[in-house]
Order: sequence, then structure tokens, then C-alpha cells
Amino acid sequence: MTGVDIIGALLTGYAPLLAVVPLERIKAGMLPDGVTLPALLVRDVSSVERQSLRRGATTRTTDRVSVTVRAANYRDQKAIIALVKDCCAGKVGAIGGAAAASVLTAGTGPDLIGPAMTFEQSQDFRVSFDA
Repeated sequence: MTGVDIIGALLTGYAPLLAVVPLERIKAGMLPDGVTLPALLVRDVSSVERQSLRRGATTRTTDRVSVTVRAANYRDQKAIIALVKDCCAGKVGAIGGAAAASVLTAGTGPDLIGPAMTFEQSQDFRVSFDA
């Protein structure tokens, strides 16, 4: 279980987003060359585990997860970033196999020019869960 799994479960279960970015264009790790746009890339940025001295204690993990939007134009980029935020921000509970997950926004990245002159921007999330 990782924060990428949790964010992936939220993204792939959100109908308004899937109406714009089909399921097969939401990837973890890397987007293939020549991917049809728009597309989403979900990556783990960092992970911190709370250490407990008690044996058998649950380990609370907080992952920083980045969701990068790659779009054909600026308007689509901004609209999809808004859908990603709506989909993931403030979610708590059983998500993607984690019983006690919580998702908070952790900043929006800069506008970038991506491969083949595409429009890119990322939205980061702090995803906490019991491992």
C-alpha cells in the first residue's frame, strides 16, 4: 500500500475526471512516449514513517504524491487540475485498500512546457495511512 495506490483509487473512481481523462491514460510512474492527451501521471515524491517503540503497533505513513497533468492546451490543463483537486482533496476513510487514509493538498506546481510542446502542471497531496 502506498500513497500512489490511494490517489490512483480516487482518480480512477471519479466519473467527472474519467469523462475527460480516460482510465487508460492515468498511469503511475511514467507516461509512455506519444501518449494521447490529456493524460495523468501519478508519482511518489517522498515517504515518512512514524516510528513506534511498541511491538505490533500500527505504522502511520505519510506520502507526498504528485499528480501531473499533461494536456494539449492551457485551458484543459487548468480544468483537469481543478478536477484532480476536487477528486482527492479532503478525502478520509477507507480508500484504495487503506482503512484509515487521509488526503490533503500539498501545493500546485508551476506551469511547464512538457514533451512535444504539451502543457503540464502538477498537484501534490499529503496522503497519510496506516501501514
